[in-house]
Amino acid sequence: MKKTKTLKVDYLARVEGEGALTIHYDADEVKEVQLRIFEPPRFFEGLLRGRDYREAPDITARICGICPVAYQMSSVHAMENALGVSVSEGLKALRRLLYCGEWIESHALHIYMLHAPDFLGYNSAIEMAKDHPHLVQSGLQLKKAGNAILQLLGGREVHPINVRVGGFYRVPTQRQLNRLRDQLLLGRDSAAETVRWSALLPFPEFPRPPSHSYDYVALSHPHEYPMNAGRIVSSNGLDIAPEDFEQYFVEQQVPHSNALHCLLKTSDNEAGKAYLVGPMARFTLNYPQLSADTHNLAADIGFCHFDGNPFHSIVIRSLEMFYAFDEALRLLDSYEPPESASCHSEPSCHPEPLVSQGCAATEAPRGLLYHRYNLDEHGKITEAKIVAPTSQNQKTIENDLRDLLPGKLHLPPEDLQPLCEQAIRNHDPCISCAAHFLKLTLENSK
Repeated sequence: MKKTKTLKVDYLARVEGEGALTIHYDADEVKEVQLRIFEPPRFFEGLLRGRDYREAPDITARICGICPVAYQMSSVHAMENALGVSVSEGLKALRRLLYCGEWIESHALHIYMLHAPDFLGYNSAIEMAKDHPHLVQSGLQLKKAGNAILQLLGGREVHPINVRVGGFYRVPTQRQLNRLRDQLLLGRDSAAETVRWSALLPFPEFPRPPSHSYDYVALSHPHEYPMNAGRIVSSNGLDIAPEDFEQYFVEQQVPHSNALHCLLKTSDNEAGKAYLVGPMARFTLNYPQLSADTHNLAADIGFCHFDGNPFHSIVIRSLEMFYAFDEALRLLDSYEPPESASCHSEPSCHPEPLVSQGCAATEAPRGLLYHRYNLDEHGKITEAKIVAPTSQNQKTIENDLRDLLPGKLHLPPEDLQPLCEQAIRNHDPCISCAAHFLKLTLENSK
């Protein structure tokens, strides 16, 4: 009888939130993989019930300290969908610029502080800084440039407060935006260097069976690389409006995680299948929408398509970060003071509440983010549903480990563990975002 071994990682490092990993295996195969998210749920959906619709942006922005804009903008779009609000192209451009800031600071943090140490053989960015101080300095400067956009448009760098249903509380002047230009130009050059550096990292091989290829899911927009708007599409032909998300996707509770697993429903009434959201999915499904300079940079490093190796995700994040700088500069150059659809030159509209339901999906740095809200006649939230990117990727992360480890099971645990952790960090999981909800059932034993 083959001896079954267990690899346990009690605390995953360099991920946002608290999680662990348990793998049961023998000499020939992986028996079980559990990405265990034990961070206590924070019940944001419950906290939103009974609150005024106008409070949702400020509450949801606190779900994540790294990607607050994604949660804030998703709630804003969902409320505007519920209340029939349409904002001007100028306000849309400012929101896209705000999203560029978040992509820059989040991708920079992941690339340099969380993921680079894996490739260079360090346990942390602090250790790495002793030998490669220029890398950490580059990461901090890039993140600072993204934070400058958040500061100007969001009112502050963390948990921004300037976004509201119908627009913004205030909009910047042309002079204020122009002050960002030099910093963004320098950041764009540094982002290009990041792309070229990341393409030369030592990438582990990932011999994935062809039958286990990813099912990519992301927003898609006919005129732009998706951030704030688009339809939900997949590599297997799915093409739906955000309002139809819950018809095609299902959340399930699993015993080993406080975060729900979100799966893609199948036609044969099975429980559902894993899929992938995030930079790898966006890049694969929306490559033509990237800017010409991003295409040229991708061609320079021989990376015009994603080959399915998730360890290459750091390169895709680098390309997306460069694109976010490129797009931010384009938006600065074309900026005109916005006029909302019904409020002339004011920075926001003030819709009347009504009984309604609104849905929206945006692209957080980590992937697709879905929000739904039900409102009563007073504009109070009666139900809220939020599906975070990490809850959608959990099953795929577990599947990655199953595909990665065969052929490596002879390695000692001290070599397997860092490889498994690196494979998890390929997807930049945000455990704190995912563990916002837990289905609670109380049974009376009488």
